[in-house]
Parts: sequence; C-alpha cells; structure tokens
Amino acid sequence: MLTFRAALAALALIRAAGALAAPESPAEEAIDYRHSVYHVIGWNFSPMAAAVTGKVPYDKDAFLRQATRVALLAPMLPEGFPAGSYVAGKTRAKPAIWEQRAEFDELLRALAAKSASLAEIAKTGDLQQIKPAFNELAQVCKDCHKKFREDEDKHHAH
Repeated sequence: MLTFRAALAALALIRAAGALAAPESPAEEAIDYRHSVYHVIGWNFSPMAAAVTGKVPYDKDAFLRQATRVALLAPMLPEGFPAGSYVAGKTRAKPAIWEQRAEFDELLRALAAKSASLAEIAKTGDLQQIKPAFNELAQVCKDCHKKFREDEDKHHAH
C-alpha cells in the first residue's frame, strides 16, 4: 500500500514527465484549468439535475454534497479565462468571451451567486424549495452557454 508521501511523489513524477513530454503554453494551461473545473462541476451538476427531474430518487445528503461542491467551484472559473487564453480548436469557449468580458464576468458572478444560494437552500432538504433554485442556476448555465460556448459538434472541450 502506498503511503501518502509515496503517492504524492508518484503524482509529482507523473506531472513532471507530462510537462517534459508536452510543454503547454499559458493559454493551454488556462484551458486545461477551466476544463478541469467545468468537468468537476458537471460531475456534480448532472446527478442534481437527474434528482430534480425525478430521473433518480432524491437523496438529500448527496444533493447537498453536490450543491456544496458546485458552490465551491463556481467562483474558481474566472481565473480560467485570462486574456489571451483562446486557442482555436482546443476550446469550446467563443472569442466573444474576451470581446464582451463584462457580460461574461457578470454571468460568472451570477453562476457563483446562484450556486451558493442553491447550496444554502439544499441544507433544508426540501425538494420543493430546491427545484426553483436549481432551475435558476441551470438557466444561468444555459444563458452563458448560448452566448459564449460553441456547440459540441464543433469542438470536444469547454
């Protein structure tokens, strides 16, 4: 069994080997960062959507955990979009993000606020209160995707 230190050392070696094999530009590193954050958000958002729509049984503890994670991650997104981090073919982010930055930043602030609100409401365990809060959060996602994200068939990443 690996000790914690051995596991950290192994991860550091893997990371170093990857860095030597494929050096990335700062733009590509930003893209990797935001893909990672969005991936973890999606991992937690999807089961919440399934619970809210009745596709899976509602589990108040799981929902609270997932909502709390999304609320923690959402405020991390703005730093994943520094100036110059658009790389055609490597991201589904549209150049409009950097051309209309104030609007994009406002949507990210709304995402953080709505996710924090959902996490707070999820503490009640009351699905009837949770549903509208979840739908408000989902609407912010849709609004941002519609304006600032390419369709999936054009690209394979955020």
